[in-house]
Amino acid sequence: MRLAVFSHKVCWVDAASPAGHATDGGFAKQMDAIAELFDETVVHVPVIADPPAGAASAQSPFLHDRLRIEPLPHLEGSGLRRRLRLPWWLIRSTGRLVSGVRRADAVHTPIPGDIGTIGIVLAEAWRRPLLVRYCGNWLVERTRAERLWHWYMRRRAGGRRVMLATGGAADPPAPDTPALTWIFSASLRSDELPAAGPDLKQSPSHGLRLITVGRQEPYKGTGAIIDAMPQIRREHPGATLDVIGDGTALDDFRMRAEAAGVGEAVAFHGLVHHDEVIAMLLRAHVFVFPTKSEGFPKVVAEALACGTPVVASPVSVIPSIIDDSVGALLADDGPEAIARAVGQVADEGWPARSEAAVGLGRTFTLDGWRDAIAARIQPAWGRLRSD
Repeated sequence: MRLAVFSHKVCWVDAASPAGHATDGGFAKQMDAIAELFDETVVHVPVIADPPAGAASAQSPFLHDRLRIEPLPHLEGSGLRRRLRLPWWLIRSTGRLVSGVRRADAVHTPIPGDIGTIGIVLAEAWRRPLLVRYCGNWLVERTRAERLWHWYMRRRAGGRRVMLATGGAADPPAPDTPALTWIFSASLRSDELPAAGPDLKQSPSHGLRLITVGRQEPYKGTGAIIDAMPQIRREHPGATLDVIGDGTALDDFRMRAEAAGVGEAVAFHGLVHHDEVIAMLLRAHVFVFPTKSEGFPKVVAEALACGTPVVASPVSVIPSIIDDSVGALLADDGPEAIARAVGQVADEGWPARSEAAVGLGRTFTLDGWRDAIAARIQPAWGRLRSD
């Protein structure tokens, strides 16, 4: 079976990659995992010549030998600017998009995203089996586009249309649509899981190391962690915070750290390679994540697998993963609540939490994610590979 994937994820040329392209984040690893299920996987994505500034050090190549990138023109901008450019982009891209869906036996569209939405329309028009994977926060509908995606997935789930919402809870994503189900997210394979646990980390009493990882935007809560650092350092002298990731709020966070008098204790690393993220999680004692909105944050699973207890906001799937045995849920996203939760996790039974975190984190692997998707699409689509 030949799978066509339509996504807005920007990729770039990488001569060292077997597929000739790379990107950042976990997209390449997830596409490689999906490619293992099919005879051929063709990923239709915007392609630029060179990685964006700062992305080269964190790039992830496409590696699977049955995966091929089909370049689309780069659709620049965001918001209204991007929507205004979309008609011209469609004129340039329609031939490639239509050709891709006509040659495919099935279609996969990660959304939210305009190109994924176009892929849905094309798959419906050519009556192709369809896997829609909603990667945003399913529990929040803020825009008309989100309401439209939710309506479509609830209405069309079933048969050869497999609908998955990234997240997790005791209740299904839509109780009136049992065919719409949860899927977790992951970025580490079972054979990539590092040796981890409290015996391999220095005790927090010798110097508490905090870490946060993600897109550095205001809603991610890094500013609140920085505001909490003076109180944390009063209780844990020498405590440090590593901030990994790039974003529009990074300069503001740097200024907040200086203004709070903790500039020397907060290190901003920007975008770094995934291997280095894992290495830093292995050294850290507590992963702090006071985010306001998430789907299924892969980095939480990575932190747990590295034996790093998690302090996080009770949003989306997080309350179904994090409890007192592996970390703490924040009472609110203010600095006082963060400082209290960090102190509780670091001071009260940290070794036991670290050990439990390892066991829980290793249930969220990329090969497990792949197999969970296969278990949903194979009964609906039939045989996926000829061998």
